[in-house]
Amino acid sequence: MSQSAALSDETTGALKLDAYLPYRLSVASNAVSGLIARAYEDRFGLSIPQWRLICVLAEDGGKTQREIVARTVMDKVTVSRAARELVARRLAARSSNKADGRSHVLTLTREGERMHAEISPLALAYEAALIAGLAPAEVAQLKRLLIRLQGAAGALSGAES
Repeated sequence: MSQSAALSDETTGALKLDAYLPYRLSVASNAVSGLIARAYEDRFGLSIPQWRLICVLAEDGGKTQREIVARTVMDKVTVSRAARELVARRLAARSSNKADGRSHVLTLTREGERMHAEISPLALAYEAALIAGLAPAEVAQLKRLLIRLQGAAGALSGAES
């Protein structure tokens, strides 16, 4: 759709799906996630939620499932299922939380760390290919705008983001 078509839809006040920003964001996210998910699944047997957990644990160290939910904005059931699967594959380990006996802390095992180190270059290569047609300033602006949109969505929902 052309930029002028999108602008004309916005000026009429009528909802046009292709010009509706939440729809565009969702479609773009699904396309990117689907592309990358196929690579993770085919080569490493990981789902998107499992890969996100591995990344969070590699970046932040041990986390409770509640902390992972907050960090990834995934729902509790998805995080719980991904955590169980990573523990079963011995990519993550669960230990008691000394600060709160009712929860557990997840950490990566050596195998999980190895897998993260193996997949990270692939993920970065996909990112580079996706943004190859954008100038560095456009990439920086896109990231800033996405952070602002996430913050606005959090404020509208009453949640912190």
